[in-house]
Amino acid sequence: MSSPNPPNGSLPNDLILQILARLPIKSLFRFKSVCKSWSNLPSDAHFIRLHYQASSKDPNLLIEILDPTKPSSNFISIDGFFNVSRFSLDFLNDRVKIRAASNGILCCASVRNKGIYYVCNPMTRELRLLPRTRERPFTRFQPEYEATIAALAFDPLSYRFVVFLAGFYRPFGRWPHDEFVCLVFDSATNSWNKFVSYIHEEFTHMNRNQVVFFNGALHWLTYSCSYVLALDLGDWVWRKISMPEEVVASGFAGRIYLLELEGLVSVVRILEDWMSTWVLKDYSREKWVLEDRVHLRCIRGFATSAFPVSQLRDVVFLATQKKVLMYSRRDKMWREIYAVEDNCTYPLWFSAHSFRNTLFPCH
Repeated sequence: MSSPNPPNGSLPNDLILQILARLPIKSLFRFKSVCKSWSNLPSDAHFIRLHYQASSKDPNLLIEILDPTKPSSNFISIDGFFNVSRFSLDFLNDRVKIRAASNGILCCASVRNKGIYYVCNPMTRELRLLPRTRERPFTRFQPEYEATIAALAFDPLSYRFVVFLAGFYRPFGRWPHDEFVCLVFDSATNSWNKFVSYIHEEFTHMNRNQVVFFNGALHWLTYSCSYVLALDLGDWVWRKISMPEEVVASGFAGRIYLLELEGLVSVVRILEDWMSTWVLKDYSREKWVLEDRVHLRCIRGFATSAFPVSQLRDVVFLATQKKVLMYSRRDKMWREIYAVEDNCTYPLWFSAHSFRNTLFPCH
């Protein structure tokens, strides 16, 4: 799509593509009417990769505002430029809850119909309805495997994705069994597969939604936060990865979180007035490197409830009960970029997801 000798007064096509790749996706769709070549850009594989590379520098959050007094949830999008915009999933024609996100693709579960899941790109409004997780209806005699954790792994090169659901089998009215039932959907086969593990681990509301897809594996923190639990998507084998030495030496004190940092597995710990960030630089040798340490004196009133949600090299987003804060590592400044205005009391950290605006297809 390049032009070595553009007409006088015209920009080379390669430069035009680089400029367009930095525009918001809504603007790209408005500009489709300019000419035929621009009309095809959102579905062009080369341009999709260009836009993906450009969007990697733009942090973004999706937040589901839960209000028990209203029948449906509200979704908002927040970016690093303090822009807050309404976010709609109405094209799904269902009331849903966001369960996982990966490279701009969402996995949503139907609230009304158990076992119904959608994978969609909310920016292009493209969706894929997954086969039901089971054929029999959910009853007291045929209980649901409680989806304690949910994850989505989307490969930006092949567009292939995997949806992972897992939970302990729980008969009606009884304590959960030790069987950790795992359901895996592969977009290449368009089918679910089930296997059973015996990992004997607990996941809380705090850490079960924080999952990192790296090196062909999904990574979580468990209730104890004493190690990172990884599941290889090739052979479906679980692996335990040790924590940073400083975290181990302190007896795993403080609050520990798992995040992604520019494609790598990262651990963030908040201990007293400090927030420390490590990155797993050597995956095979389990070698962690301290990337940053920030004093929290400027947000002392929120430090006890601050929950890191997303980060880039220069920016980290944190959610509290009713606020979203952003810390700029470059200028060492804290900013409040969003606050809930209504009477919603559900903590924002339960429903905040790291997100990127991409053009990836999911059909």
